[in-house]
Amino acid sequence: MTWRPTHAQLRAVVVAAVLLGAAVLLQRPDAAVFGLPLVFLAGWGRYFRPHQRPEVRTELDADVLFEGQGTTYRLTVAESVDPDIDLIVAALPRTAWFQYDPPQAAIAEPVAHGEVTLEVGVRSKRWGLRSLERPTVTATSAVGAYRVQVTSVGTQAVTTLPLREGFEAVDAVPRPAGLVGLHRSRRPGEGTELAGVRPFRTGDRLRRINWAVSARTQELHVTSTWSDRDTEVVILVDTGGEIGLSEGIDGRSSSLDTAVRAAAAIAEHYLRNGDRVRLIDTGSLFRGVRSGSGRGHLRRILDTLVHADRGGRQQDEQQLARRNRIRSDSLVLVLSPLLRQTMLGYIVTLVHSGCTVIAIDTLPPDVISTMDLNAHDTRSWPLAWRLRLLERRRDLDRLSDLGVPTVRWQGSGTLDEVLRDAARLSAAPRIRS
Repeated sequence: MTWRPTHAQLRAVVVAAVLLGAAVLLQRPDAAVFGLPLVFLAGWGRYFRPHQRPEVRTELDADVLFEGQGTTYRLTVAESVDPDIDLIVAALPRTAWFQYDPPQAAIAEPVAHGEVTLEVGVRSKRWGLRSLERPTVTATSAVGAYRVQVTSVGTQAVTTLPLREGFEAVDAVPRPAGLVGLHRSRRPGEGTELAGVRPFRTGDRLRRINWAVSARTQELHVTSTWSDRDTEVVILVDTGGEIGLSEGIDGRSSSLDTAVRAAAAIAEHYLRNGDRVRLIDTGSLFRGVRSGSGRGHLRRILDTLVHADRGGRQQDEQQLARRNRIRSDSLVLVLSPLLRQTMLGYIVTLVHSGCTVIAIDTLPPDVISTMDLNAHDTRSWPLAWRLRLLERRRDLDRLSDLGVPTVRWQGSGTLDEVLRDAARLSAAPRIRS
């Protein structure tokens, strides 16, 4: 695209020609007095017309953000810019779930000696994969006579990870299985928590000798410890449907928002404690993450959760059981609005297979106020929803009878009571009939 005259330049040329023509034909010197300045401005703009298009490059300070975090979208014009260019204007198309500073996402900078940098603040308000669209960059010559648009700038991809809330839970987990975690086992072994002092036996390590007790009793004693063990935590995210209205990190949350953010917070907590975490999607929006541990595994889980905002199909109970085999000694945390019969049936299947299952309710409490009542009969719709909630309450009572507790997600401390109960039940002796 070449430099083209602006409307101001064209108006100056046309008005100057009309006034000078009137001055000659009508012998009106006053018309020439008004037209000569416009002739001067038009000639000035034409003489200082730029001949080179500016080279523009863009960059983001960070292309991976957490919800609520911001970054700077920076547009730089190279130092070799044509000296006749007077002004650079950049306008960034507004994209959903981004907040801009300035709000209009447009900024202008005069061209001086050296490179020109234009900066727009961008804040991400919701998790997901999105792109900042190609900005409109316009360069203008002196006195606003000529203009050119630069369209060679590409889009910038931004990954917004779910906000990891400050989630904490009690240290009790049912049936720890491995030997690498931080949870205290009921079995003695190598660990950090003291179990007592006992006489030395063949095979005990010399560094475990308690010299104070040995000197007092004249017999070797060692300090015994409880083994530190981990457990496999399976996080089931129900993406089969999104209930409620999503307004980003600053507003109301839908059921999918709550499930994704809770999954990120729970995964971070248990991975920090040395447990193995597995992620399963029950709605086929994203591929699950195999069981693993460590900080790298947390990043894999977060990178997977950002795909949950895509459309997908629901899986039935048989598909869930066939594609996602879960060990019987696993701790299964189900993040769901608990409205689908398929999901409730799968929970029952997990309980019968021997898993410890905790259902975390992600249904928004104000869901009736966020629904589009204009699409339904405003008189019958609230009544129908109340009836559906009564049926849901009946289903949750049946889950409770099977030993599946249901808790509403409230951040830190949500699982404390149910984890204590689950650990107590798993430690209790089983009566065989």
